[in-house]
Amino acid sequence: MIVTRPRVRRRPPRRAPRLVTAALAAVAALAVVLPAPALAATEPSPTPTPTSSIAPGTTVFTLAPVSNGVVRPGDALTVWLSLQNGTDAELAATEVTLSLGRTPLASRTALRDWLAGDLDEAAVQPIATKALDPVAPGTDEETALTLAPEDPALAGLTPGVYPLVASYPSEAGVVSSTSAVIVPDDGRAPVDIGVVVPITAGPREEGLLTADELTELTAPDGALTSQLGAVTGTDAILAVDPAIPAAIRVLGTAAPQPALAWLAQLEALPNSRFALQFGDADVTAQLQSGLARPLAPKSFTYAMSPDDFPPATPSPEPEPSPTSSATAIPSTDASLPWTEELLEIGPGDRDATYWPADGTADTDVVTTLGGLGTDDTTALTVIPSATTRAGAAGATVAANGTVGDAGVLVYDSDVSAALNEGSELEETWLRGAPLTAATAYLAFATAESSGPLLVTVGRGEDRSRLALGTAITAAAAAPGVEPHTLTVLTAGDPAALELTDVDASPERAAAASALVGDESELGRFATILDDPSLLTGRERNAMLQVLGIAWVGDPEWPTALADHREATRATLDSVGLLPTTPTNLFGSRAPLQFWVRNELPYPVNLVLYTTPDNLRLDVQGETTVVATPQSNTRVDVPVQARVGRGEVTLTLQLRSPQFVAIGEAETVDINVWADWEGVGIAALAVVVGGLVVVGVVRTVLRVRRRRRGVDAAAAGDETPGGQAAGAEEPSGEASLPAAPADGDGEK
Repeated sequence: MIVTRPRVRRRPPRRAPRLVTAALAAVAALAVVLPAPALAATEPSPTPTPTSSIAPGTTVFTLAPVSNGVVRPGDALTVWLSLQNGTDAELAATEVTLSLGRTPLASRTALRDWLAGDLDEAAVQPIATKALDPVAPGTDEETALTLAPEDPALAGLTPGVYPLVASYPSEAGVVSSTSAVIVPDDGRAPVDIGVVVPITAGPREEGLLTADELTELTAPDGALTSQLGAVTGTDAILAVDPAIPAAIRVLGTAAPQPALAWLAQLEALPNSRFALQFGDADVTAQLQSGLARPLAPKSFTYAMSPDDFPPATPSPEPEPSPTSSATAIPSTDASLPWTEELLEIGPGDRDATYWPADGTADTDVVTTLGGLGTDDTTALTVIPSATTRAGAAGATVAANGTVGDAGVLVYDSDVSAALNEGSELEETWLRGAPLTAATAYLAFATAESSGPLLVTVGRGEDRSRLALGTAITAAAAAPGVEPHTLTVLTAGDPAALELTDVDASPERAAAASALVGDESELGRFATILDDPSLLTGRERNAMLQVLGIAWVGDPEWPTALADHREATRATLDSVGLLPTTPTNLFGSRAPLQFWVRNELPYPVNLVLYTTPDNLRLDVQGETTVVATPQSNTRVDVPVQARVGRGEVTLTLQLRSPQFVAIGEAETVDINVWADWEGVGIAALAVVVGGLVVVGVVRTVLRVRRRRRGVDAAAAGDETPGGQAAGAEEPSGEASLPAAPADGDGEK
């Protein structure tokens, strides 16, 4: 994908979702959203109370029991009551009534309906009241209400899950928020449970985290530090994105110190773990795009510098001992680490474990993933109980199961949704609401399950160490459970399961298919390099990040996808011929000059194929080119003109050594004047030869005339008058009278 560095889009941290009606109805139905009062709106005034973050124009009332709603005989019951005002009008003071049912809820289905706000599901009686102060616009108001252990309302409660509700009157009617009280059965044997916690870095476009990003994420208040701190000291099962340790290891000695410390801490944790797909890529989208198996990184050579991986320091030669004469062999291996080394996530890693996006894996996906195991390890797919027929019908589903011949790990959907909600809430007085719901669902699950249970805290973002750790503890320390590793959870006989119909996401499958097609084209293009992985490795890692599950439901994902594909096309266009102009060729032999543009940071190997459209020129058909990085390289193509003159069109095409076309073909018009030189030389030769002949003839004739003149003069000396009769004057010379002899003419 990335030749010239593509535009890096840094997304601001997404705030944890607040407690609104829709979210709480899904997990605990512990809040109610009301329309703004039909009163004259007033402007919010400055106030020292907390600022509400709910949707403008709404109010949210929340009942949140302390201790996750667990009340044993002799314990007090304490709840938080909070009212958030997102309107422009002040909410008047009111009195809140707390009511409790004396009959336990019959099933987890009844619990789900109760938490969803179905007040007809159970009979309750008022047990206490509490005044709630006025709530200024845009602020929160919260208060605690406590029932003493000896309160008659708590007396005689047998083990079970009891309905709890808080309500107050308003102009729009009675406002209620439902919750539960859990009285545990401590005499029942605990059920094994696993809590899966993802270790991820959120949505990304680039294949690897940069050094600056790693420094930020592994700082004391960084997101990765919070995640690792939350699981330290727990039995959580870690689902680690291998892109994080790989990003640290590829930097070698240049890696930030906080990141190296974070990686050392991850590797030192005793927790069982499994690797997510690189970048937590969506395996469902990949398989539904037509791939036979999920993609994996190819190479990280593009991201490593040999200078950051110096040779290991030779071990000092040990002193010889009486019992051994062996000496240490110095290590001089300065090679870069292998891909497998870079992707290691630490000890206890279970191979062939896949966690698709929640609720997206259908039977075909699970079956395909189930076939990717090895002789030593059975492949497992992590799925929610809501996608099984038993779970959809309201039953509890054990963790260890099979779908056909494919192994699955089933996590409880109701418990996991509530834990995820609680892990994203910073306010203690709100967090207790979903965590109580999770504990209540777990009470039914432990009573109904025929085997170990599995839950997750979801793939939330920007969660604090406290919020995430509290959610993990709520599940691991809930009454009637005992946390265990993956090995324990999968040790028993799996239960046969059937999956419900799952709606596929055509958009993500189409995106995966398009990315795979782009990668294939880039792979052919990369054959111009001595090491094609410098391009293909980068592309594979980046496309997996773009397919990351953290992008699911994110409105910015289409933009991220488009940016990636645009960067890939820019790479494919980074090498080519510069535009040509018509050229005149005088003479029979001369090199034609062309220019190759290379915007890559690497030298590239090319062959320029040149083809004329007629026989006026003999052209060298193949010219090998090594184009220097990020520059234009001149290419000389020898040509020879034949007799004749006219126009020749040359077709120029760059190809890789494997004959892959690189860039678009170019054409150039050549005006050939090949016979002008021969004709000119011949004409000049004729002229020069003629002049030489004329000069020779004239010289011969002149010599002859002179000789005749000499002969005539000699003959004239023998006759009176000194001139032979009939003698002629030499041509071109004047006749002069003979000088008189001495004494002649004198009388």
